[in-house]
Amino acid sequence: MTKTKLLIKFFRNLKSRFSSTNNDFNIITLNSFKYFLGCIFIINITSAQEVFNPKKISEAALELTKQTVIYDRSYYSIPYPNGDVAQGLGVCTDVVIRTYRANGLDLQKEVHEDMTANFNLYPNIWGHKKPDTNIDHRRVPNLMTYFERQGSKLPITNNGADYRPGDVVAWDIGGGTTHIGVVVNIVSRDKKRYQIVHNIGAGQVLEDCLFDYKIIGHYRFLRKSNTLKKIN
Repeated sequence: MTKTKLLIKFFRNLKSRFSSTNNDFNIITLNSFKYFLGCIFIINITSAQEVFNPKKISEAALELTKQTVIYDRSYYSIPYPNGDVAQGLGVCTDVVIRTYRANGLDLQKEVHEDMTANFNLYPNIWGHKKPDTNIDHRRVPNLMTYFERQGSKLPITNNGADYRPGDVVAWDIGGGTTHIGVVVNIVSRDKKRYQIVHNIGAGQVLEDCLFDYKIIGHYRFLRKSNTLKKIN
């Protein structure tokens, strides 16, 4: 329920209390004030967090596999916020970015705002001295840091059942190269794990590759909080 609807409901309730009771004015005012405080509490809880449906995350990732995308890791200047590289281009991180954007969250904006306020908490691999809205969110280590700060980090295991549709997984594919993808609601042929939508070079594809590489990150980012976790 929006703030406006909650406030309308409050004032309607207040009006009905005045018109339908003969109680003392102070009692009416006190009860209405309690109701108002309850509304404010609900508003604060709602506005402090955004909730995402794992089924919709999975569906959005699968939808990406219908698009023809060429793997292109070039640096591009893109709009901000809600910026994206040209249609038909992308890398592994763009799969995650586009998936969450389809669910109403702009990771470009989220990562940039958090890096601006907490630049020292993010990996300093590329020698940058300040945030860059064109590329920061398109780097796997930065997404990993953001997801961890959101409290969504989960244990890394060798059990396929631990990786559910809507989860995000990051890998080390060798040579210092990191990779990332989305777990979706389509099981492998042997029924032991869910498959992955990712882009490792052949476009945005569905593959049974969960354990093909060394897993270095497992996240279930279903709730965006304004109170971020500190990373030691």
